[in-house]
Amino acid sequence: MNIFALFTQHVRAAVSALAADGIVLPEAALDRVVVEAPRDPTHGDLATNAAMVLSKDAGMKPRDLAEKIAARLAAVPDVAKVDIAGPGFINLTVKAEVWPRILSAAVAQGEAFGRVAIGGGAKVNVEYVSANPTGPMHVGHCRGAVFGDALANLLDRAGYDVTREYYINDAGAQVQVLGRSAYLRYREANGETITIPEGLYPGDYLKPVGEALKAAYGDRLMTAPEAEWLPLCRDAAIDAMMSEIRGDLEALNVSHSVFFSERSLQAPVDKVRASIEALRAQGNIYEGVLERPKGADDADWEEREQTLFRSTAFGDDVDRPLMKSDGTYTYFASDIAYHKDKADRGFLNQIDVWGADHGGYVKRMQAALKAISGGKAALDVKLVQLVRLFRDGEPVRMSKRSGDFVTLREVVDEVGRDAVRFMMLYRKNDATLDFDLAKVVEQSKDNPVFYVQYAHARCRSILRNAAAAVPDMDLGAAALSAAALDRLDDQGEVAIIQRIAQYPRLIEAAAQAHEPHRVAFYLYELASDFHSQWNRGKDSSHLRFIMENDRQMTAARLALVQGIVTVLRSGLAILGVEAVEEMR
Repeated sequence: MNIFALFTQHVRAAVSALAADGIVLPEAALDRVVVEAPRDPTHGDLATNAAMVLSKDAGMKPRDLAEKIAARLAAVPDVAKVDIAGPGFINLTVKAEVWPRILSAAVAQGEAFGRVAIGGGAKVNVEYVSANPTGPMHVGHCRGAVFGDALANLLDRAGYDVTREYYINDAGAQVQVLGRSAYLRYREANGETITIPEGLYPGDYLKPVGEALKAAYGDRLMTAPEAEWLPLCRDAAIDAMMSEIRGDLEALNVSHSVFFSERSLQAPVDKVRASIEALRAQGNIYEGVLERPKGADDADWEEREQTLFRSTAFGDDVDRPLMKSDGTYTYFASDIAYHKDKADRGFLNQIDVWGADHGGYVKRMQAALKAISGGKAALDVKLVQLVRLFRDGEPVRMSKRSGDFVTLREVVDEVGRDAVRFMMLYRKNDATLDFDLAKVVEQSKDNPVFYVQYAHARCRSILRNAAAAVPDMDLGAAALSAAALDRLDDQGEVAIIQRIAQYPRLIEAAAQAHEPHRVAFYLYELASDFHSQWNRGKDSSHLRFIMENDRQMTAARLALVQGIVTVLRSGLAILGVEAVEEMR
């Protein structure tokens, strides 16, 4: 039971009924009507913006329209009170019997509770991580991996058909540098003393690649020309790095259904050229000269004619070059082809998860997809900010293996997957995250992942204790959902049920905003509600969950505990965090 969806229907029905009073509103206007929990719980249980968003269409002042809508809502059987606040917000208080029905539904539906259908089965492509295969993944990649994976989980729960994709940057200058770096390690494996020059990758992670090349080719490549050894070393290094990246992602419980190679955009068919020609046919490609960028040094600026995409026609700040002076494609040209390929595969809803340093690239990519798809496809780019790594408040700067950064695997191995995933989601993606390796394993309320997992473990312990204390009581979902839930009238119990009732609406809102951190925040609040009620039961015996002298109340409270378990398990699954049975 989704109380917010139910009352949205009630509000829309009330608005539609106003046609009988001569107030005619376009059907499409009803899509702007939402029902939310009010920010201040003293204002009621539900609030709607209906009068505020529809007043212009109705040709009325918001408060006047609110009074008419409120009069209709007052007749809804589940409504106890209707108030109008400020310029026209409508606040609703529901009858007490509504909350037991919601808890009953949550317990009976189990895993299905909170699943919503706003996606309608629409295909959506979430591309995330996509780290260059030039070395091990670091903590910055870790945050993007967790965010993208949780977002995909969230969208799946909201009814979308989700594809999880990784774009392998296996073309371009950076993999040539990787190949040269691997070749030096190959020479080292053959007994040569090497020095890693500036501009190549210095980390020890390429030593195994050098050893593998030696095993495969002996010393034959030592005297071979670069044209022969470079592609061999490059491909061997890419394969090794992608194998390691897949292993790192598996350790983090992150999976992709598609790994897309950048090289495939140019062979066997040149899709980049095809994309450029498609834009040219639209009149969106021209040969021209760009203005010198602000701040560019005159000595470094070369004014020359280039192949340009008319991106300003689609919301970008300047037009963008697609060809380099040597005749090769720019990264942007390849990215246009890649996003066109996704659109051609049926993904008109595309989400890219990028590092914050790519913020200046967003407008041009959105402009390009809009142009290349004829306005049919849309791109939402979620920027993931930096992770600052600490241990007991002191910065952690580098690892030996990588050469200059801490690897994702090192962090996961030290604190565990669950701590990494939850804490990476406990701040909004576009806010810098301070990650303290010591604090994320503390067993305290100040450590959110522990606090939430402990709530689930404590609930499961209560249910196990109940099975021992009242062994003949049926603790199945059907029996608990049919318990006398109207007896749950303590303020703490009602507050927990009201929090559980918010869960389906939370999934909708978080999925629409592409913000999985909302789930993490919500779980902490639900855990806090539960721990508070548990502590009250320690001090007041009549509030304990197991009342051996009152089986009816025990059944009702165990249903409440099962409702908490249901939601915690569901939300933790979205975050990719284990719902533990007990804490050790």
